[in-house]
Amino acid sequence: MNWIKSQSDELNGNQEAVFLNKDVKFKDAVAIQRADILGQYSESGEKWIEINLSEQKLYMKEGDRTVGSFLISSGKWAPTPTGEWHIWTKLRYTRMTGGSKALGTYYNLPNVPYTMYFNQGYGIHGTYWHNNFGHPMSHGCVNMRTEEAGIVYNWASVGTRVVVHS
Repeated sequence: MNWIKSQSDELNGNQEAVFLNKDVKFKDAVAIQRADILGQYSESGEKWIEINLSEQKLYMKEGDRTVGSFLISSGKWAPTPTGEWHIWTKLRYTRMTGGSKALGTYYNLPNVPYTMYFNQGYGIHGTYWHNNFGHPMSHGCVNMRTEEAGIVYNWASVGTRVVVHS
């Protein structure tokens, strides 16, 4: 799997991070506990994730009922793929690298929190390097506030369906 550089799931001691060719500071956060959604399963249907790129929102769904919604940042420098997938791995931390130094879009980000890959190297994850949610800002992944990504991470499981649309 050449699209994933590291799948250690461990906190990396080297916390030097680069986004858009600029150094950024790593900060971690723990997902807040939401007793109204964490660990609960609705009898109304399967748990699934809807990502609406036009609205820049992620919805946690149980059947046809929305149990949570959050602002996201989808692809700006590369499009977030549309379609239907399933989460194939969950990593508490991972390193992400890519972009182009020449174009000013390079990134090398250790300890990306609450990562859930759904299509090759495209995933939903927490984001410590920007706070511009509601606007495209990524290289194709679905960026979320770290605390909110943790809520989705704790609610979803490997195999959870992910539907991405405009």
